[in-house]
Order: sequence, then structure tokens, then C-alpha cells
Amino acid sequence: MAETVNSQITDAVTQSNVKVVGEAPAMAMGTLYQSMAHSTGIMFENAVNTQNQQNILAQAATTQGVMQIYSVDTVSDAIAVKDMQAPAKT
Repeated sequence: MAETVNSQITDAVTQSNVKVVGEAPAMAMGTLYQSMAHSTGIMFENAVNTQNQQNILAQAATTQGVMQIYSVDTVSDAIAVKDMQAPAKT
């Protein structure tokens, strides 16, 4: 006893299989584009973070340089005062 399947059912199954196989490349490319967009977003986040850290380092270096510039007169004045107070050697 052979059972036969209605041709409309086989056509529906065949059409859905063809649809899935036909959409596979588009789905793969969509997934690839999403992955690339996510990776690019992370790259830009890292670039912004690195730039921020470099700016912080530059500000710290500038602050240190300005503090050294301002301390030059203070140190030389202190040395001059010390030399004035020292007894003259004969």
C-alpha cells in the first residue's frame, strides 16, 4: 500500500525550502555587516579612550612643566639668600 502525498503539500514544502536556501546568502551578509559595524564601533570607542588618556598625560606634563618654571625663581632666591647670610671666608 503506497501512500501518496498531495502535490500541493510537496509544492509548499519545496517552495519554503527554496525560500530558505535563497535567503541564506542575504542573511549571512547581514550578519557579517552587523559584526563589522560592531567591531568598528568598538574600535572607535578604544580610539576615543586612548585620545582621552593622551590628553590627560599632556595636561599632567604641562602642569609639571609650569610648576618647574614657577619654582626656578624660588630656588634661586633661596640660594641667593643663603649665600648672603653665610659668613664671608677670608
